[in-house]
Amino acid sequence: MATNQKKTNGSGNSAQRKEPGQRRKNSKYKMIVFGVEIVVILAMVAVLYFVMNTSSEGPKVTVLDPGQLAIPSEIQQAKEEDPENKMRGYMNIALFGVDAKTDSQLLRGSRSDATMIASINMDTGDIKLVSIYRDTYLNIGTDEYRKCNAAYSFGGAEQAIRMLNMNLDMDIEKFVTVGYRGLSEVIDGLGGIYVDVDSAELKHINNYQIDIAEVLKCDYTPVKDTGYQLLDGLQATAYCRIRYTAGDDFKRTARQREVIKAIEEQAKKTDLATLTKVFNDCIDDIYTNLDTNDILKLLENIANYRIVDESGFPQENMRTVANIGAVGSSIIPQDLESNVVWLHQFLFDDQDYKVTESVREYGGIIETKTADYVNKKK
Repeated sequence: MATNQKKTNGSGNSAQRKEPGQRRKNSKYKMIVFGVEIVVILAMVAVLYFVMNTSSEGPKVTVLDPGQLAIPSEIQQAKEEDPENKMRGYMNIALFGVDAKTDSQLLRGSRSDATMIASINMDTGDIKLVSIYRDTYLNIGTDEYRKCNAAYSFGGAEQAIRMLNMNLDMDIEKFVTVGYRGLSEVIDGLGGIYVDVDSAELKHINNYQIDIAEVLKCDYTPVKDTGYQLLDGLQATAYCRIRYTAGDDFKRTARQREVIKAIEEQAKKTDLATLTKVFNDCIDDIYTNLDTNDILKLLENIANYRIVDESGFPQENMRTVANIGAVGSSIIPQDLESNVVWLHQFLFDDQDYKVTESVREYGGIIETKTADYVNKKK
């Protein structure tokens, strides 16, 4: 990024940049980042594991108590006893991107502005990605109901994973979290990624670059044209933040997944020496509980990993949006049970999935707590 544009672009027309500018007092330093880029190159991480072990620095590794992750007993029993269970043979990893400005905020105290599930078929290497929309109204793991991105802020990765397992009938035990520098560093290390920028996005991408450059204390290069083009790390990170276009946050999560797939494509073209440098450059921004055994399992399919499908939760035809009092504007799964059935069909090709009684209970509570607000909107 050779040219510093902050003065000319950051102050000269700030009054006209109302989209993010209106929120600057409260969210000047808040940015959408996500840990999925780390998972996308998990195959490379496996190769680089020994580099990581011999480095003076390393990811912030923790150990979570499986007993605190609220994996439904029915799910555990079925996987252990039924050889035909559809969830067998998958590694499901929770991916969190937080607005952390310090290392300690990687652990807790930051909302997960991006939450995804990466479901990896360990037999085939196929990866499916599902974004859990950050404003989704769910049980946040403590029998309190509010926007699901609050779970990470209150209880870190453990509570956020508990929230996912409880509401979605999942068996997630592993996670990856990164701070805001991670995405930009990975993309720059790979030489940039190719993204198709349309005219609506062009209006916002440079405004978001200004905010990010201020946080990272760096220069930035404005994106001047629409079309399919090479974006650097700061530009691509700004692209992931855009939400003031048609589709709002739903479209933003689609952009995030688009960037993940672009990273995957670029990583596959990159040599081992470059991938080693990429990993070492972003290592300080990783918080995870992936251990040696996990890495070795991933290594078995190193040549086969590929993202084959992606989507978002709750589904478009099974959700609504309403202002839930003090909680604020929320995405409401109109029928949690149906959404969870869809999720298991999508991730595991389980066409006959039956949700647990707990999911039925949470869905009923969500309906009761939101009914008046939904009806008022009508």
